[in-house]
Amino acid sequence: MEDHPRIRLALVWTQVFVAVTAVAGGVALAIGSLSTELMTLLSPPAEYLAGSPFGSYLVPGLILAVVLGGVHVAAFVAVVRLSGSALVLSAAAGYATLIWIFVQMMFIPFSPLQLLYFAVGSFELGLVMLLLGLLPTRGTLHRAADARADRGLGGSAAFER
Repeated sequence: MEDHPRIRLALVWTQVFVAVTAVAGGVALAIGSLSTELMTLLSPPAEYLAGSPFGSYLVPGLILAVVLGGVHVAAFVAVVRLSGSALVLSAAAGYATLIWIFVQMMFIPFSPLQLLYFAVGSFELGLVMLLLGLLPTRGTLHRAADARADRGLGGSAAFER
């Protein structure tokens, strides 16, 4: 992870964004479910819960704040500390975001926020794959081209366009 500080920084900011918004959204859902005066302001329509296992937004709000927000906080701390579990926690956080959105879309009609968080979760997983070396970075593409040039197979000019 130390070889790619920009990628790690992007991962950290992504985790901060999801952690803060998940905790804030979860708290808003929980408060909205407990206060009838705030319900319409802080919660989606109660009709969206029809067919779900939930009678109010209290439990989904707690899951959003504690589980999704919590796994992102844990991943953030691990990445900042360069812990050996950082990429595993980061992958779990990215998958948790996607799972949250997939389950949410089963009950709540499409909204642009769902698209945003699907993109954010996918981006987070892409960053993890880059840090794991599963996807090539610009530097690895240039090194591969230089190695091919050393073997007489062509230079790196194709990658510089």
